[in-house]
Amino acid sequence: MTAPSTPKAALRIRKAAVLGAGVMGAQIAAHLTNAGVETVLFDLAAKEGPKSGIALKAIANLQKLSPAPLADKTIAGAIIPANYDEDLEHLKDVDLVIEAIAERMDWKLDLYKKIASHLSPTAVIASNTSGLSINGLAEALPEDMRHRFSGVHFFNPPRYMHLVELIPTKLTDKNVLEGLEAFLTTALGKGVVYAKDTPNFIGNRIGVFSMLATMHHTQQFGLGFDVVDALTGPAVGRPKSATYRTADVVGLDTMAHVIKTMADTLADDPWHEYFKAPVWLTALIEKGALGQKTGAGFYRKAGKDIVVLDVAKQDYRASEQKASDEVSAILAIKDPAEKFGKLRASSDPQAQFLWATFRDLFHYSAYHLADIADTARDVDFAIRWGYGWKLGPFETWQAAGWQQVAGWIAEDIAAGKAMSKAPLPAWVTDGRSGVHGKDGSWSAAEGKNKPRSQHPVYQRQLFPDPILGEKFDQGTTVWENEGVRLWTLGDDGVGIISFKTKMNTVNDAVLDGVQQAIDVAEQQLKAVVIWQTGEPFSAGADLKGALGLLQAGKFDDFEKMVANFQATSMRIKHSLVPVVSAVRGLALGGGCEFQMHSARTVAALESYIGLVEAGVGLLPAGGGLHELAVRAAKANPEDPFESLKKVFETVAMAKVSGSALEARQLGLLRDSDVVVFNAYELLYVAKKVALSLAESGWRPPMMARNIPVAGDVGTATFQASLANLAEGYFASPHDVAIATRIADTLCGGKIERGSQVDEEWLLALERKHFVELAKTEKTQARIAHTMTTGKPLRN
Repeated sequence: MTAPSTPKAALRIRKAAVLGAGVMGAQIAAHLTNAGVETVLFDLAAKEGPKSGIALKAIANLQKLSPAPLADKTIAGAIIPANYDEDLEHLKDVDLVIEAIAERMDWKLDLYKKIASHLSPTAVIASNTSGLSINGLAEALPEDMRHRFSGVHFFNPPRYMHLVELIPTKLTDKNVLEGLEAFLTTALGKGVVYAKDTPNFIGNRIGVFSMLATMHHTQQFGLGFDVVDALTGPAVGRPKSATYRTADVVGLDTMAHVIKTMADTLADDPWHEYFKAPVWLTALIEKGALGQKTGAGFYRKAGKDIVVLDVAKQDYRASEQKASDEVSAILAIKDPAEKFGKLRASSDPQAQFLWATFRDLFHYSAYHLADIADTARDVDFAIRWGYGWKLGPFETWQAAGWQQVAGWIAEDIAAGKAMSKAPLPAWVTDGRSGVHGKDGSWSAAEGKNKPRSQHPVYQRQLFPDPILGEKFDQGTTVWENEGVRLWTLGDDGVGIISFKTKMNTVNDAVLDGVQQAIDVAEQQLKAVVIWQTGEPFSAGADLKGALGLLQAGKFDDFEKMVANFQATSMRIKHSLVPVVSAVRGLALGGGCEFQMHSARTVAALESYIGLVEAGVGLLPAGGGLHELAVRAAKANPEDPFESLKKVFETVAMAKVSGSALEARQLGLLRDSDVVVFNAYELLYVAKKVALSLAESGWRPPMMARNIPVAGDVGTATFQASLANLAEGYFASPHDVAIATRIADTLCGGKIERGSQVDEEWLLALERKHFVELAKTEKTQARIAHTMTTGKPLRN
């Protein structure tokens, strides 16, 4: 009889230290703190003031940055400021050390020697270097520590960028790497890619080359920087910042430093002659125009306008940022093979530019695949997760027809059109149809396809980020209508409700569907999870349908729709099987109300939750205000008003949380709700939570009949604060009218303070105010304006 295998112990990180309180170090410390890891932030001792002044200043600055590194600003005080002169004792009980000081090999080596004797014998050590040799850095550590050292390269900003490159040395222990991979993936929510110890690793090696190729061809085809950005942004599946706006955001001096690093460390690269900053980039840096941080770079603001550098005039001009009609038409073609064929055949300089940049990117990626990465999958994920592209270079090439594009690249190399004469590797033209297939992705170093990692952490990702052509089990449909699908995945007895509407908005079919799906679940299943196959969780009610009823004067039908919304929320709350909401992305209005009525919410960290109805001239009427009043009474039965202060402001100002942690602070998530850092693990965790509730004998809460409310005194107190806002012109009369109705609903109406009501009383009050507001001209104008422009109207 064989003994069962013992699973490897996970890497338990209770406390971490970050060395270096610069831009990256401070933000890595912030994200570790987001994840509940006690973190010490080190820097040099300050010459004046408190010895840990540099770290203290960096921590204070975290609260001012946008996008916010801290998922909840109140946790900034949890980061421990430290300096190398006085505080090295902190290191003795640290489980993980991440070094993030400047990219100077000598400085890093000196620091490692300084800290080595203070570390525990089990501490894991990592460098956040963006391109220095990890093996070279390891040599500064005592021999008995080298097996615990690796590169862990976060991308900026660390909270939001999914990519982390993990770079082992020749000696790094496999168990250390696997433990780090699990920690980075689950605890910090990252996508881990293993990179080889080569300059700039994978993401920056390919990403920066792509920018260099774009800069080279900008000059070659005589295009403006704004036109290039119009061509290399969303039009080709890349972020809005495209090329030159990205350079401005990164900093032109930083960009030049990375290019110089490539030139210094990649002398044998066949593209080496292009590893230099263009003349106009150098000129901008010499002038001190370093991009966004100095107010000018390739772009600058002139009043309300954005102007762009015109190299010929040596001055800025109005930004046109427009693709030619011919290229716009080509880019609109859905078939990638046809699109690339037309780009290559066109005589339009913009089309020639686009083909040239893609050709050189494909050529470079294929030539270096064996040197820099284990598989083509790693390259594509690194570029997607680190640079925000919808498809990586190999995916783009494969989608466009692998052999057709390979033939064109070979022709251009032969004709001297490509940036390098280096031949395509033999594997490119071996008759393959691509590098991603059913049996995995191509490893040029090993000459075979390799499947996804079998690391246990990935079993938590029921629907991982798919590589081109990957399909996952879509489950078994139990019941569906036009609005929702109830389905199961596996045989655990947990049903999944997914909406079918655009942006997962809520219409009649969704309302009826959720109620019927719960009916079915109560007969056939143990528990239910509301989870969407893609973001958002829900953008709220379908405003178009609501406005149509209002404009047609069908107020009875409108009121019935509102009552049905409330009935759906209450059906979720009082289901005989636990209903768990699995939230990621936006959960606005009705979407927020559904999760509020769930037995539990499991929310991805990057969840933006809010009751935003006030922005369109309404108040929450899917049971949201009723639920907040019930919670306030439970939290503080002697004086519910105390618990209503915060949520009143949240609702009246239509606040949306900047994270799931902030949603807790705003009162939109409960302390018992679960926050998950990796969105790809959301469904797995939500199913486990739903099942645990079911297994523990879940019973829905009984309808509350004795709810103490703040009454007319509470409403009057809120009105007094509103009067101050109106006098200061911070709120229009209609804003005040909406907020007054919100206050009246939360406080239970025009009844004495301390009176007790039931849930139906609060729901009826909510409906009444909602319908009366909806009948006003100003609210209808707000709804129509928001639907047309996507922006709120102040009237």
